[in-house]
Amino acid sequence: MTTGTGVAGGSTSPPDPDPPDPGPSAQNPAVPDFPDPDVYVRHIADLVRSIPVEQAGPIKAAAALVAGALDGGGVIQAFGSGHSEAVAMEIAGRAGGLVPTNRLALRDIVLYGGADRSELGRYDLERDPAVAHRILDAAPVADGDLFVIVSSSGVNGVVVELATLVKERGHDLIAITSLAHSSAAPARHPSGRRLCDLADVVLDNRAPYGDAVLPLPGGGAVAAVSTITSVLLAQLVVTGAVAELLAAGRVPPVYLSANVPEGDAHNLALEARYAGRIRRGG
Repeated sequence: MTTGTGVAGGSTSPPDPDPPDPGPSAQNPAVPDFPDPDVYVRHIADLVRSIPVEQAGPIKAAAALVAGALDGGGVIQAFGSGHSEAVAMEIAGRAGGLVPTNRLALRDIVLYGGADRSELGRYDLERDPAVAHRILDAAPVADGDLFVIVSSSGVNGVVVELATLVKERGHDLIAITSLAHSSAAPARHPSGRRLCDLADVVLDNRAPYGDAVLPLPGGGAVAAVSTITSVLLAQLVVTGAVAELLAAGRVPPVYLSANVPEGDAHNLALEARYAGRIRRGG
């Protein structure tokens, strides 16, 4: 396995990312006990600059897996629950993204699996390992498909069980997660495993334990990190895969925006090549 530190083998995480240091000049004059929001902007900017450098190896390894899967006729199956679904949306079915992609989601048990809609109201849905079987059983998965599973915590039952099933069925797996949070949070899967223990390549979104970075007076915090940095990682992997395909003389199957005049015709023609393999509902 290739981890977010660029070291192969094991899932030992790096130290918990340091929270942004507000410093005496960065306090909010209107709220003395709360940092100026610019502290968050600077923290995110630092991560955007450092992540591509620190994780160049894992990003390249993930891009190679994506390019290899596409070159072999595979589809990229992306899953995220909670806010991590936003990252799966960056991978599957968006302008400037790859066409042979599917976004898997908790709602698939209703849209494609015949479950009653009321199930989506379960507070523990993403913690139930059995739900992973239902999502995967309803998905149009074939040999050679590659999975990208996104979970900042990396501990909930659905993501760990889905990762387990994916590896048992012989698929390559890329994980986007927070190693700081995952290493500190109690495991919720019966096996005691976490997402980072199962993936072939682990990309660390560098979010701290709890995700948010600006402490509130009296406890808690605001200004979450994981969505922004996970989207960055996803886009870097897609861009790297496209570069590999171009270098090999391939034409990458990439969406145009549906909001430009030629977008619909271009996109529908590409989607037709993957009829029965990709879906855009939900």
